[in-house]
Amino acid sequence: MARLMFLGAGGFGTALAVMAHRYGHQVTLWSYDPQQVEEIRQNKENAYLLPGVPVPEEIDVTNSLDALGEADLVFIATPSSAVREVAAKIRGKMRPDAVVVCGAKGLERDTLESLSQVLEESLLENPVVMFSGPSHAEEVSRGAPTTAVVASTDPEAARKVQDILSNSSLRLYVNDDVMGVELGGALKNVIALAVGIADGLGLGDNTKAALMTRGLTEIARLGVACGARPETFSGLSGVGDLIVTCTSVHSRNRRAGILIGSGWSPQGAVGEVDMTVEGYFSTKAAYELSRRLGVEMPIVTEIYKVLYEGKDPQQAIDELMSRPRRHESEGQWLGVEKRPETKEN
Repeated sequence: MARLMFLGAGGFGTALAVMAHRYGHQVTLWSYDPQQVEEIRQNKENAYLLPGVPVPEEIDVTNSLDALGEADLVFIATPSSAVREVAAKIRGKMRPDAVVVCGAKGLERDTLESLSQVLEESLLENPVVMFSGPSHAEEVSRGAPTTAVVASTDPEAARKVQDILSNSSLRLYVNDDVMGVELGGALKNVIALAVGIADGLGLGDNTKAALMTRGLTEIARLGVACGARPETFSGLSGVGDLIVTCTSVHSRNRRAGILIGSGWSPQGAVGEVDMTVEGYFSTKAAYELSRRLGVEMPIVTEIYKVLYEGKDPQQAIDELMSRPRRHESEGQWLGVEKRPETKEN
């Protein structure tokens, strides 16, 4: 049995806490919001974010960080925008051998840093492991077979997380390509918004398949430019997470996209979903990072213009379809040289 502390009582943090308790660990679930803590204690469930999933009384639901000093593993399950703040709260309060795991997916909005970079700057003593892959809270909480990846430059820390969190319903793989794992997890939310917009426009399966496939190429292209390995994007944090986020009824990014494609304003759609839509913020970060690095990302660029410049979604689709003709194997992520554009007939 290990002592685990989950920081963030959203759907994902609650689901992992319930799962870890089910497999015999001593679990603390922390929220910054005393009202949320009281509601979970009284209702014995996270009624708003994870309804119908019992939270056992043995799980210590709290807004105190006192248990940090005893934890073997501290799991950050907050929105990406809160990671630096949470890291500041917990720095120096953990044992040096405690592993910090981060399940947030995104880039920091102001610095465009990856979340592992944010954590490594903030938590100098503790090893950092990133958790990613197709793992919707609604399914993790009820024990549906799930696979994910834990990535770190510290192989011992990654294996420790694998050993502690793996069970008969959660199979974890280790990876040392931290940047690739993070970018796959962050940028698939952007493509899920695009797929949702296509759904909202009623464009059909062909369009969605095109956006997912070419979207993966763009994600991997940016990843390689940031030092990631090409093969990472064919794994769980790449194509795996992309598939589930673009197709699932649980995907808040897809839901927001459907609303935008149906005529809602981007801000109105995000408000209507009423939960964190990471893709809205990751789109801006990915667009700015691609421009900084000189990486071509046409789908990301068009989604950025829809979200932040008021571009009509149908016009964005039309412009993607009218781009100059290309060879499919142009992608840097495949390790081949860029081929010249095919001339117009």
